[in-house]
Amino acid sequence: MILTDSLLDFFLETRKHSETICEPLEIEDYVVQPIVDVSPPKWHLGHTTWFFEEFILKPHYGGYVQFDEDFSFVFNSYYETVGKRVIRSDRGNLSRPSVKEVYAYRKYITKKIQKFFEAPQNDTLNALLEIGIHHEKQHQELLLTDIKYILGNNPLLPAYSEKFQDHPIEAHEQEWISVEEGIHEIGHNTESFCYDNELGKHKVFLHAYEISNKLVTNGEFIEFLNDGGYQRFDIWHAEGWDWVKQNQIASPLYWHQIEGEWYHYTSKGLEKINPDTPLTHICYFEAFAYAQWKGQRLPTEFEWEVAQAYFPWGKRWEWTESAYLPYPNYQKADGALGEYNGKFMVNQKVLRGGSVATPEKHTRHTYRNFFHPQLRWQFTGLRLAK
Repeated sequence: MILTDSLLDFFLETRKHSETICEPLEIEDYVVQPIVDVSPPKWHLGHTTWFFEEFILKPHYGGYVQFDEDFSFVFNSYYETVGKRVIRSDRGNLSRPSVKEVYAYRKYITKKIQKFFEAPQNDTLNALLEIGIHHEKQHQELLLTDIKYILGNNPLLPAYSEKFQDHPIEAHEQEWISVEEGIHEIGHNTESFCYDNELGKHKVFLHAYEISNKLVTNGEFIEFLNDGGYQRFDIWHAEGWDWVKQNQIASPLYWHQIEGEWYHYTSKGLEKINPDTPLTHICYFEAFAYAQWKGQRLPTEFEWEVAQAYFPWGKRWEWTESAYLPYPNYQKADGALGEYNGKFMVNQKVLRGGSVATPEKHTRHTYRNFFHPQLRWQFTGLRLAK
């Protein structure tokens, strides 16, 4: 547990960063929702604020007065325990409350939390504040990915920011890391913050395997494209092949072929693809098909966790071959916070690592992200194993 003084600083730093992410936006950008998986930036700013109000201020701050009673309905996401909410696909219809009102709401709640935690609080309240901070950090990652989708689907392909580097390079040479068979411990095992899906610590047996110290690059994936990777049914899962045909998929998200050359939309606008940068914006189906084409495979999340000390990670969320399931003796939290992770443990694949959109002080080697196999708007890539 972070001490209260530094926890409060952590809170204020986090609140400021969400607004920094939105600084390059025009007012019209705040309310756009192109698809159901993408939420408008204004909604993210309000929802992360509602979280602190709903779980800390309303039940624990004596005499607390809500900023606006309608905001509980507008900015609740999926918490059945705390009442009704706007349907996710309708978030883009919220022209009101205005962006100005949402920023006023943020300022109001930030000041109330700051005042509340200037006095010493118990471990339970400190823990609530800490999970609220990391909840907002999760939404900062979503803010960046949703903003990219909003602007990347604008016909003009406008730039977001010169400061955000969404296509880094891994300069080291590709090597295979060998791991001997044996029993290994998996899961979070320190007193630092983690989510409940990283608990409890348990043992797994792994057969001997090798894992790449480097992510698959754009150039390597172009070879897959040129070899007809999206036309070969034999390297795809049946469900993945249906997804390719039904959606007429022929390249990763944001890729455009112009006069025989590949370009992609980036934070700086449309740019020619650098073959040396790590591949991104692919779904699990594409990651699996590429690995099949190479005659290799994706690592399981346990293989990834055991080997992660031997390669750099954090530039791309990395698809694994593991289904998102509870660890042995998994315990959901009581009340609404019990809805945070456990209810999603079905029909999803685990991703490990983090990405260029993941904020500082958030990810760790036991962090388990999870998405449905067809989703690719996040900064997702792959690392091969064999």
